[in-house]
Amino acid sequence: QVRLVESGGGLVQAGGSLRLSCAASGRTISTYAMGWFRQAPGKEREFVAGISRSGGGTYYADSVRGRFTISRDNAKNTVYLQVNSLKPEDTAVYYCAAAEATRWGTAFLAAYDYWGQGTQVTVSS
Repeated sequence: QVRLVESGGGLVQAGGSLRLSCAASGRTISTYAMGWFRQAPGKEREFVAGISRSGGGTYYADSVRGRFTISRDNAKNTVYLQVNSLKPEDTAVYYCAAAEATRWGTAFLAAYDYWGQGTQVTVSS
């Protein structure tokens, strides 16, 4: 079983940047595709970005492509989400997730087996 702990969220002004981290323990994440999702108040959880097991493939929601970058360091058992040019509509709790059955990052929420507790990102206008 994998335990995921997100960090790096906070309050930032529009146009600002943050680096979110997801530290894994229990098992190596090299055997998992990883993803970032977010959930704003009153809305469903939505896909943000995904990355393949090796890190060679990355995938993004249209709303964040060009502003967010997902990466992973399997040696450190950590996944990152660099978020730039933040907008108020990016305000949400951001969750890290691990998918065991797929090699590639996927936007399909149900494909993910393990989830972190989330980190809050608040963007002020």
